[in-house]
Amino acid sequence: MVLAAVLVLAALTVPGSAVSSPQAVLVEVRRAQAVDLTPDVVWILAVGSDARPGEDMTRVRGDALQLVGLDTRTGAAASIGVPRDSYVPIPGFGSDRVNAALTYGGPQLLARTVGDLVGIEPDYVMVTRFPFFEDMVDDIGGIEVGNPRAFSDPDLKPLGFEAGRIRLDGYGAMAFARIRKGLAGGDFDRSANQQRVLRGIHAAIAERADRPGFLERGVATVLRHTATDASPVELFRLAQAVAQVDRSRITTCVVPGALGQVGAASVVLPSVPVARRLGDAARQDATLPRGC
Repeated sequence: MVLAAVLVLAALTVPGSAVSSPQAVLVEVRRAQAVDLTPDVVWILAVGSDARPGEDMTRVRGDALQLVGLDTRTGAAASIGVPRDSYVPIPGFGSDRVNAALTYGGPQLLARTVGDLVGIEPDYVMVTRFPFFEDMVDDIGGIEVGNPRAFSDPDLKPLGFEAGRIRLDGYGAMAFARIRKGLAGGDFDRSANQQRVLRGIHAAIAERADRPGFLERGVATVLRHTATDASPVELFRLAQAVAQVDRSRITTCVVPGALGQVGAASVVLPSVPVARRLGDAARQDATLPRGC
């Protein structure tokens, strides 16, 4: 969130966003080496961007990172959250926060960096601006999420969010997914909240997926509002994969770690062994262990 992340799901299926200019970028990853991925499982790295007007959203630090897997055979879906402040090696640039890879080398380098951490290199990277995310959530009538604890932010959401089942409009969903202040787990809890938003978006979309022409209009919307090197056929394939997701087979995990300090910067030191175990578990069937 911003969410970024999640927005691949809405962006590929929302028919008729209010955004009139390109607000997202979908890039097909060029693999530097052969990677053993099951062809029926599609992996998309969803990235939220707080780029200001006029800034290239593919060259500013991402605000949220979710690696989303979709199994087109079974309807399973998995989301591996990567805290944005994770301190990791970035190929060709030493070590830095993972979201800096977008600044250094754009979506392709970010894909390699996350792939090195988790062991799954995404097929696509989608970068989305905050306003596009908000509009998409509003376009599907808002979402519902389960909030495990009340929290607030004096800037984004002074009145905060109550615990329990809550309904969110576009702005509320953005704030819910972005806020870190007031969360005991900081960046880890924020990543988990992004995944709750993802579930909420999918549930809202699932209610409309069988309507005639819904997917076709969704793909047309992506083409109008997203700069992409993917073909219309690829976009429709992605939209079908999203529509086929079985709500009961969505699993989510956040890469764990510890807080640390590098110079004057506060960072997250991710557990690489656990990140790799999550990747190994989900690589072939987009299914993560429950309760992680």
